[in-house]
Amino acid sequence: MTTMLLVAHATAAGIALPLGAYQLFRKRKGDARHALVGRVWVTLMLWVALSSFAIRDINHGGFSFLHVLSVVTLVALARGMWTVRRGNISGHRGAMRGSWLGLLGAFVGAVAVPDRALPTFALTNPAGALAAAAAVLVTSWVVIALGGLLADRADGARARSARA
Repeated sequence: MTTMLLVAHATAAGIALPLGAYQLFRKRKGDARHALVGRVWVTLMLWVALSSFAIRDINHGGFSFLHVLSVVTLVALARGMWTVRRGNISGHRGAMRGSWLGLLGAFVGAVAVPDRALPTFALTNPAGALAAAAAVLVTSWVVIALGGLLADRADGARARSARA
């Protein structure tokens, strides 16, 4: 497996984790910001799930139990998008919550096992690990902030066209 693939996979997962938490714990849902941040989150999650099929170090080149989680994630994301388009908000909420909890579980597994890439990186290069964590958090904040700006513009344009 190439290091760049693992870095891209972990970076997308790292950004998706706080974005998903923001979506789940934010009081207001269904507005333009929720939709925009949600689209970014789904895109990141699709990359994380699909890229995982090329990462097979755990099982000596074969698929592992983690790949089952990737299949479940792909199904849950599709279900979440399908249900929200059908107006089934509780189905959407359940699918997306389940996907985020799966991501959280994968993150815990990635940092809890000492010989995995993240703990090894944190131990061998603590400054680099802190810089990477800061970059992931800043990127997540930028997505949320830009989502708010773009959503406010979209809401304002809708309000202006409704008055016209």
